[in-house]
Amino acid sequence: MPGPAVKAALYMIGAIASFSAMAIAGRELGKTIPTFEIMMYRSIIGLLIIVVIGLYYKSLSGIKFTNISFHLGRNIAHFTGQNLWFFAITVAPLAQVIALEFTFPLWVIILSPMFLGETLTKLRLITGIVGFSGVLIITAPWSKDLSFGIVAAGLSAIGFAGSVLFTKHLTKLESTIHILLFMTVIQTVFGFVCSVYDGKITVFSLSEIPLVAIIGISGLFAHYCLTTALTLIPAAVVSPLEFVRLPIIALLGFLLYNEPIELTLIIGASLIFISNYTNIISEARSSELDR
Repeated sequence: MPGPAVKAALYMIGAIASFSAMAIAGRELGKTIPTFEIMMYRSIIGLLIIVVIGLYYKSLSGIKFTNISFHLGRNIAHFTGQNLWFFAITVAPLAQVIALEFTFPLWVIILSPMFLGETLTKLRLITGIVGFSGVLIITAPWSKDLSFGIVAAGLSAIGFAGSVLFTKHLTKLESTIHILLFMTVIQTVFGFVCSVYDGKITVFSLSEIPLVAIIGISGLFAHYCLTTALTLIPAAVVSPLEFVRLPIIALLGFLLYNEPIELTLIIGASLIFISNYTNIISEARSSELDR
């Protein structure tokens, strides 16, 4: 039987493949379907999957609405971040979008003292500065080439960070299946309301069904694989494995869309990785000392 490290590596391969597939499918589908509709279809598929799993394992009982304000806050943040992300991958180089997505832990560091009462240590501040230096190198905000796609990618990370903060609070009060159930229900409503603002909903064609299915299934499967890997090995080991997604996406962008792999991307992404990894190592050591 394979050990925990081998199992975790296999789960991470699944997570990386799923996230990469969702990015490519999202870019292709975004050529004809607006991001709000993409989010609506993704949420509907996710809702069906969660209901089937919940009924099979009989884990949907005891649903409560006492924490609905936190669910709403979590899903407003995530829905906003995910829509910005889907928009960004349709108009900006894939590798730059993914690199900026990885900055969401830096925003968690900045926002957690305000929303969770956590301490902003000197090391967290330093790693945050290093990470944002990487962001500046990648985005070059002083350049005339700064696009709406790059801005959207950077803002999407803030939305994901807000989602993490709400989720961290909700995990103390709710089960994972209930959090996912509320997420898919709420975001289905959000997606529908935002989709009909212009009086119509774009219906996907038969040829686009595989892309819709990939987006709907891969998102849930990727998070399942990532969460399972975290239960098998420390986060300090999982983090660099997840970052493998960046060079894979950069290679796919080059092969499929002829997107160049620039030196500034490599340097900036390296700084973002170093800041995230250093912070995770520090948190892991602090947890060990507190035991």
